[in-house]
Amino acid sequence: MVHEQGEGELDGTRRPLRADARRNRKRILAAAAEAFATRGLAVPIDLVAERAGVGVGTLYRHFPTKEALFAAVVGQRVAALAAALGAAGAGDDTGSTLFTCIELLAVEVVGNQDLLEALEAAGVDVTPELAQALARLEREIDDLLRRAAAAGAVRADVSPEDVLGLVIGTCRGARQVGGGDERIRRLVSIVCEGLRTPGERVL
Repeated sequence: MVHEQGEGELDGTRRPLRADARRNRKRILAAAAEAFATRGLAVPIDLVAERAGVGVGTLYRHFPTKEALFAAVVGQRVAALAAALGAAGAGDDTGSTLFTCIELLAVEVVGNQDLLEALEAAGVDVTPELAQALARLEREIDDLLRRAAAAGAVRADVSPEDVLGLVIGTCRGARQVGGGDERIRRLVSIVCEGLRTPGERVL
């Protein structure tokens, strides 16, 4: 869900936006979140404007490029996901928490084409703001991994990049074969078995 900015939201020149401009920006972000989740960056910008009920010129006054709009939407989505992983990781059962968080990550990624594309582009072609959100997500995964490894629940040689790569590949496969959340959870459970230490494996 896109986080809506408050009354003090600013434009590109750091001036507070008028009430009508704030409403337009919120409509654009909401429409873009829905469109990007379904079709990713390939969605036509005029379709986003149409769904938001604004002209293309109005959209570009808020976001000068489609990539800037994509970064704003996905950056919020990634930041929310990182926060969710951080909150989930506060529990004591570090092994179980890690695998639950990997499942949460996979379900979010498989359901949002924009999030999948952002993770695939990490470190290659993203804005500084989106890169910052992705870096926070990696830190949360790294913290979960280190704690799970210290508890003997997961192999010590697994990195955040390994986890993200496995999630991306699994989600790509799940999108091709279909099956919904139950399918992705089954695939993730198989992936997680490969991350466990030999003594922790259950299959």
